[in-house]
This record gives sequence, C-alpha cells and structure tokens, in this order.
Amino acid sequence: MDKKYILVVDDDPDLVETVSMMLESKGCEVGQAYDGIEGEESIKERRPDLVILDIMMPRKDGYVLCAELKANDETRDIPVVLLTAVGEAVPTTSYTHADGMSTEADDYIAKPIDTEGLWEV
Repeated sequence: MDKKYILVVDDDPDLVETVSMMLESKGCEVGQAYDGIEGEESIKERRPDLVILDIMMPRKDGYVLCAELKANDETRDIPVVLLTAVGEAVPTTSYTHADGMSTEADDYIAKPIDTEGLWEV
C-alpha cells in the first residue's frame, strides 16, 4: 500500500516540523511549504492526498489558496483542512468554522494541534 502524501503549509517552521513528525509517525509521507505561494507550487509539482493549510500566511493566505484549489477542476477533489490559531487564541476575531467552510475547505483544526485532533480529521 502506498503511503499517503500530505502537504503541510504554514509560515511557522516549528509547527510544520511538529505536524510533519506526527504524520510521519503514522506512516505518511509529508511535504512542507511555508506560505501560500510555496504551497501552490508544491501542489503543482506533486499532487497531495491531503493539504493541511494555515489561514494567516504571507504572500498568499490559506483562504485564497483553498478557494483557488476548490475552483480548479484538477485540484478540487484534494481534501483541504484549514489550520488556525484564530478563534481560540484570539477570541475577538470574526473567524468562525463557517468562514472556513465558505472556502469549501473540508474541515479545520485549531492550534495548538494535539494528536487526537489531527487524527479526528
């Protein structure tokens, strides 16, 4: 059985490394990108089985990249999970679960990520 290839896109290198190690420990192959542009380029180079995508990033944010992926016939079926600290860490924000779903994201995970939360997705 082929390993699942999961792309983790976040501008926090420590978080990318932590999530990558969690996924690799479960037998997944992991790609890493540090902003929306790098994520987009990585997806063009190798189609992932899943994208874990931070919302707030430089150059291209996760909302935009997710919406672009879902609008493209070649990438719309790639599951996208939005990842954000917004909502829990910053209670004054207007971000909600519904906002994430409006981009046609398949799910979302709040930071900090715990192993159980990651596997529930």
